[in-house]
Amino acid sequence: MKTVEIYTTPICGFCHAAKRLLTAKGVSFTEYDVMSDPAKRTEMTKRAEGGRTVPQIFIDGTPIGGSDELHALERSGKLDGLLA
Repeated sequence: MKTVEIYTTPICGFCHAAKRLLTAKGVSFTEYDVMSDPAKRTEMTKRAEGGRTVPQIFIDGTPIGGSDELHALERSGKLDGLLA
């Protein structure tokens, strides 16, 4: 399985929804809390090509966007292929 990283804040409902989907699929991920570590927010924005909202999700280093994009990939049946 590929490496999954997610930048979050503890008060973000979309972050929780994205993590629930990944967990339900049995996907392990590395989480970065940008609220407690401002340097991680700067890193996230750079990696996400200007994306400033959370969550920002990366699969094998490729930015896929946020929770809406993650769920759209799941609905279209494309998420499993990206994770394989």
